[in-house]
Amino acid sequence: MARYTGADCKLCRREKTKLFLKGSKCESAKCPIEIRPYPPGEHGRGRPKESEYQLQLREKQKTRRIYGVLEKQFHNYYEEASRKSGKTGEALLQILESRLDNVVYRAGFAQSRDAARQQVRHGHFLVNGKKVDIPSYRVREHDIIEVRETKRNLLPYEVARATAGDRSVPAWLGVVPDKIRVLIHQLPVRQQIDTQVQEQLIVEYYSK
Repeated sequence: MARYTGADCKLCRREKTKLFLKGSKCESAKCPIEIRPYPPGEHGRGRPKESEYQLQLREKQKTRRIYGVLEKQFHNYYEEASRKSGKTGEALLQILESRLDNVVYRAGFAQSRDAARQQVRHGHFLVNGKKVDIPSYRVREHDIIEVRETKRNLLPYEVARATAGDRSVPAWLGVVPDKIRVLIHQLPVRQQIDTQVQEQLIVEYYSK
Protein backbone atom coordinates (compact mmCIF):
# COMPACT_ATOMS: atom_id res chain seq x y z
CA MET A 1 0.00 0.00 0.00
CA ALA A 2 1.34 3.43 -0.97
CA ARG A 3 2.02 5.86 1.85
CA TYR A 4 3.90 9.08 2.53
CA THR A 5 7.50 8.41 3.62
CA GLY A 6 8.92 11.93 3.88
CA ALA A 7 9.58 14.11 6.93
CA ASP A 8 6.42 14.55 9.01
CA CYS A 9 7.55 17.82 10.57
CA LYS A 10 7.85 19.45 7.14
CA LEU A 11 4.16 18.78 6.63
CA CYS A 12 3.29 20.67 9.82
CA ARG A 13 5.49 23.59 8.78
CA ARG A 14 3.94 23.64 5.30
CA GLU A 15 0.45 23.88 6.80
CA LYS A 16 1.70 26.36 9.44
CA THR A 17 0.02 24.43 12.25
CA LYS A 18 0.64 21.33 14.34
CA LEU A 19 -0.82 18.22 12.72
CA PHE A 20 0.24 16.02 15.68
CA LEU A 21 1.99 13.45 13.48
CA LYS A 22 4.88 12.68 15.86
CA GLY A 23 3.17 11.89 19.16
CA SER A 24 4.82 13.36 22.25
CA LYS A 25 7.37 15.32 20.18
CA CYS A 26 4.54 17.60 19.01
CA GLU A 27 3.89 18.64 22.62
CA SER A 28 7.55 19.39 23.39
CA ALA A 29 9.79 22.38 22.79
CA LYS A 30 11.62 20.30 20.16
CA CYS A 31 8.67 20.56 17.78
CA PRO A 32 10.14 22.24 14.64
CA ILE A 33 7.10 24.46 14.15
CA GLU A 34 7.84 26.07 17.51
CA ILE A 35 11.32 26.94 16.25
CA ARG A 36 10.52 27.74 12.61
CA PRO A 37 6.82 28.63 12.32
CA TYR A 38 6.92 29.19 8.56
CA PRO A 39 6.79 26.89 5.50
CA PRO A 40 9.98 25.01 4.52
CA GLY A 41 11.99 26.02 1.50
CA GLU A 42 14.03 28.98 0.34
CA HIS A 43 11.02 31.30 0.13
CA GLY A 44 9.18 29.98 3.15
CA ARG A 45 9.22 33.25 5.08
CA GLY A 46 8.27 35.54 2.22
CA ARG A 47 5.28 33.84 0.63
CA PRO A 48 2.49 36.26 -0.39
CA LYS A 49 -1.05 36.23 0.94
CA GLU A 50 -2.86 33.10 -0.23
CA SER A 51 -5.77 33.29 -2.66
CA GLU A 52 -9.19 31.76 -2.00
CA TYR A 53 -8.24 28.71 -4.06
CA GLN A 54 -4.97 28.31 -2.15
CA LEU A 55 -6.82 28.44 1.18
CA GLN A 56 -9.16 25.69 -0.01
CA LEU A 57 -6.25 23.60 -1.28
CA ARG A 58 -4.30 24.00 1.95
CA GLU A 59 -7.31 22.96 4.03
CA LYS A 60 -7.72 19.84 1.92
CA GLN A 61 -4.02 19.03 2.17
CA LYS A 62 -3.98 19.65 5.91
CA THR A 63 -6.94 17.33 6.50
CA ARG A 64 -5.62 14.42 4.49
CA ARG A 65 -2.20 14.77 6.12
CA ILE A 66 -3.71 14.74 9.60
CA TYR A 67 -5.39 11.42 8.84
CA GLY A 68 -2.50 10.02 6.78
CA VAL A 69 -4.51 9.55 3.59
CA LEU A 70 -3.10 9.91 0.07
CA GLU A 71 -4.78 12.00 -2.61
CA LYS A 72 -6.69 9.33 -4.55
CA GLN A 73 -8.15 7.73 -1.44
CA PHE A 74 -9.08 11.11 0.02
CA HIS A 75 -10.90 12.04 -3.19
CA ASN A 76 -12.75 8.72 -3.08
CA TYR A 77 -13.81 9.47 0.48
CA TYR A 78 -15.10 12.86 -0.66
CA GLU A 79 -17.08 11.28 -3.49
CA GLU A 80 -18.62 8.83 -1.02
CA ALA A 81 -19.44 11.64 1.41
CA SER A 82 -21.09 13.69 -1.35
CA ARG A 83 -23.54 10.84 -1.99
CA LYS A 84 -24.67 10.75 1.64
CA SER A 85 -27.56 12.79 3.01
CA GLY A 86 -26.68 15.78 5.16
CA LYS A 87 -23.61 17.99 4.98
CA THR A 88 -20.85 16.62 2.77
CA GLY A 89 -18.01 18.05 4.89
CA GLU A 90 -19.33 16.47 8.09
CA ALA A 91 -19.87 13.13 6.32
CA LEU A 92 -16.26 13.28 5.08
CA LEU A 93 -14.92 13.79 8.61
CA GLN A 94 -17.08 10.94 9.90
CA ILE A 95 -15.61 8.62 7.25
CA LEU A 96 -12.06 9.63 8.21
CA GLU A 97 -12.75 9.23 11.93
CA SER A 98 -14.19 5.74 11.43
CA ARG A 99 -10.93 4.35 10.01
CA LEU A 100 -9.49 1.67 12.26
CA ASP A 101 -6.10 3.37 12.58
CA ASN A 102 -7.80 6.57 13.74
CA VAL A 103 -9.90 4.67 16.30
CA VAL A 104 -6.76 3.04 17.73
CA TYR A 105 -5.16 6.49 18.02
CA ARG A 106 -8.26 8.15 19.48
CA ALA A 107 -8.57 5.39 22.07
CA GLY A 108 -5.05 6.16 23.33
CA PHE A 109 -3.47 2.87 22.24
CA ALA A 110 -0.90 4.66 20.05
CA GLN A 111 0.97 7.97 20.34
CA SER A 112 0.24 8.98 16.74
CA ARG A 113 -1.83 7.85 13.78
CA ASP A 114 1.37 6.64 12.09
CA ALA A 115 2.07 4.38 15.07
CA ALA A 116 -1.54 3.19 15.09
CA ARG A 117 -1.33 2.39 11.38
CA GLN A 118 1.78 0.30 11.94
CA GLN A 119 0.20 -1.60 14.84
CA VAL A 120 -2.86 -2.42 12.73
CA ARG A 121 -0.70 -3.54 9.79
CA HIS A 122 1.21 -5.88 12.09
CA GLY A 123 -2.03 -7.62 12.96
CA HIS A 124 -2.29 -6.55 16.60
CA PHE A 125 -6.04 -5.92 16.57
CA LEU A 126 -9.25 -7.90 16.47
CA VAL A 127 -12.55 -6.44 15.35
CA ASN A 128 -15.48 -8.40 16.73
CA GLY A 129 -13.11 -11.30 17.37
CA LYS A 130 -11.54 -11.38 13.89
CA LYS A 131 -8.05 -10.16 13.03
CA VAL A 132 -8.01 -7.05 10.87
CA ASP A 133 -4.72 -5.70 9.50
CA ILE A 134 -6.09 -3.02 7.15
CA PRO A 135 -5.65 0.52 8.59
CA SER A 136 -8.40 1.92 6.36
CA TYR A 137 -10.93 -0.63 7.63
CA ARG A 138 -14.08 1.24 8.63
CA VAL A 139 -15.59 0.51 12.01
CA ARG A 140 -19.33 0.51 12.59
CA GLU A 141 -21.64 1.23 15.49
CA HIS A 142 -21.32 -1.36 18.30
CA ASP A 143 -18.08 -2.85 16.94
CA ILE A 144 -15.60 -4.07 19.57
CA ILE A 145 -11.90 -3.51 18.85
CA GLU A 146 -9.28 -5.11 21.07
CA VAL A 147 -5.63 -6.09 21.06
CA ARG A 148 -4.90 -9.75 20.49
CA GLU A 149 -4.04 -11.50 23.75
CA THR A 150 -0.54 -12.43 22.57
CA LYS A 151 0.25 -8.73 21.91
CA ARG A 152 -1.07 -7.14 25.11
CA ASN A 153 2.29 -7.11 26.89
CA LEU A 154 4.03 -5.13 24.17
CA LEU A 155 5.39 -1.73 25.20
CA PRO A 156 2.77 0.47 23.46
CA TYR A 157 -0.03 -1.25 25.34
CA GLU A 158 1.81 -1.22 28.65
CA VAL A 159 2.17 2.54 28.15
CA ALA A 160 -1.51 2.83 27.20
CA ARG A 161 -2.57 1.13 30.43
CA ALA A 162 -0.19 3.21 32.54
CA THR A 163 -1.28 6.52 31.01
CA ALA A 164 -5.01 5.80 30.78
CA GLY A 165 -6.89 8.96 31.59
CA ASP A 166 -4.06 11.33 30.61
CA ARG A 167 -5.57 11.92 27.18
CA SER A 168 -9.26 12.64 26.62
CA VAL A 169 -11.21 10.03 24.67
CA PRO A 170 -14.09 11.08 22.39
CA ALA A 171 -17.57 10.37 23.74
CA TRP A 172 -18.39 8.10 20.78
CA LEU A 173 -15.80 5.59 22.04
CA GLY A 174 -15.90 3.49 25.19
CA VAL A 175 -12.41 2.43 26.26
CA VAL A 176 -11.49 -0.36 28.68
CA PRO A 177 -7.76 0.34 29.30
CA ASP A 178 -6.88 -2.78 31.29
CA LYS A 179 -8.14 -5.00 28.46
CA ILE A 180 -6.95 -2.66 25.67
CA ARG A 181 -10.45 -2.72 24.27
CA VAL A 182 -12.70 -0.09 22.75
CA LEU A 183 -16.42 -0.17 21.99
CA ILE A 184 -17.86 1.98 19.21
CA HIS A 185 -20.94 3.52 20.83
CA GLN A 186 -21.86 5.34 17.62
CA LEU A 187 -20.21 6.96 14.63
CA PRO A 188 -19.20 10.52 15.54
CA VAL A 189 -21.14 13.68 14.76
CA ARG A 190 -19.28 16.93 14.01
CA GLN A 191 -19.50 18.20 17.60
CA GLN A 192 -17.56 15.12 18.76
CA ILE A 193 -14.69 15.58 16.30
CA ASP A 194 -11.99 17.92 17.60
CA THR A 195 -9.93 18.02 14.39
CA GLN A 196 -9.28 21.71 13.69
CA VAL A 197 -10.26 21.91 10.03
CA GLN A 198 -12.77 23.93 8.04
CA GLU A 199 -14.43 21.15 6.09
CA GLN A 200 -16.54 23.60 4.05
CA LEU A 201 -13.36 24.80 2.34
CA ILE A 202 -12.71 21.21 1.22
CA VAL A 203 -16.22 20.99 -0.22
CA GLU A 204 -15.65 24.26 -2.06
CA TYR A 205 -12.31 22.99 -3.40
CA TYR A 206 -13.85 19.86 -4.93
CA SER A 207 -16.95 21.72 -6.14
CA LYS A 208 -14.99 23.84 -8.64
